[in-house]
Amino acid sequence: MTLTYRTVFVSDVHLGCRAARAKALNRFLKHLRCERLYLVGDVIDMWRLKSKWHWPESHNRVLRRLLDHSKHGTEVIFLPGNHDEAARQFIGAEFGGIHVRALDVHETLDGRKLLVTHGDQFDIVVRSGRLLPMLGAQGYNLLLAANRPFNAIRQKLGLPYASLSKRVKYSVKRACTHISNFEELLMLDAHNRGLDGVVCGHIHHPAFRPRSLFPQQLVDYYNCGDWMEGSSALVEHLDGRLELIDAEAVVEQHRAQAEEEADEAATDEAQPSLVELIAYGRIFAEAGGSPPVADRTDPADPVVGVIRPATEPGGDRPATPDDAPNRA
Repeated sequence: MTLTYRTVFVSDVHLGCRAARAKALNRFLKHLRCERLYLVGDVIDMWRLKSKWHWPESHNRVLRRLLDHSKHGTEVIFLPGNHDEAARQFIGAEFGGIHVRALDVHETLDGRKLLVTHGDQFDIVVRSGRLLPMLGAQGYNLLLAANRPFNAIRQKLGLPYASLSKRVKYSVKRACTHISNFEELLMLDAHNRGLDGVVCGHIHHPAFRPRSLFPQQLVDYYNCGDWMEGSSALVEHLDGRLELIDAEAVVEQHRAQAEEEADEAATDEAQPSLVELIAYGRIFAEAGGSPPVADRTDPADPVVGVIRPATEPGGDRPATPDDAPNRA
């Protein structure tokens, strides 16, 4: 199973946090094939690691898969965010084939030019200083911690994953106003640069708003979302189309489809064709007998069964229609 795209944008993984959905991201990266992969900031949460160390093997596997993609020909571009801002001192450098840049301009196959940036520099709260955003991060982490027992109960009830923290966050009017201001500032910056749109992360709010659908906007606006409350990614298909996907759901859908196709192939291989059945019956007809019957009770092959001759009790001669018992 392979998921093939021209370009993939992923942001806000926050490796080092307990809430980071590293296993889901690993599954996506395992099946992913693309020409260019953008890591749009906050890949590693250095703020969180400074206060409490948490680095399981699943987080290592994410980094190894990113390096593997670079090794096998994918152009991997890392744009540091505010939670991994220490990496900004290495802007312009390359590590393991991964390019570190402050921002980038991506050109889609159909010629649109998009500003790609984490976006924290347009966040008024972040620009006000470190104390306020760090206090906000602590409150956010408490909400994320509540996600685990909340979803454990949902799982027992057979319900899908849902983010409690996201529901609380978007019910607050101030949060909605903050998001709106953030988006407007980013679109204005892209417009002033003469670009067609912007791809960002930072606010953990996935969005897909091309100007063709929202003509009141200055430019296209896309937000990758995050891998703490969800599993979203912005992808560019091989024909240049952009789409915001739930990567975990896409992986599961393709896995189920691959299993179904494998089952169908196995069934088709085991089931004799009509031509084979006709030829099989003709051979026995010319020999003056009747073809063997299929024993469909055999558990070894419930589709075809074991082919064995039908004989009359106590004899070795194949049974014929004349041998049928008189049931009158």
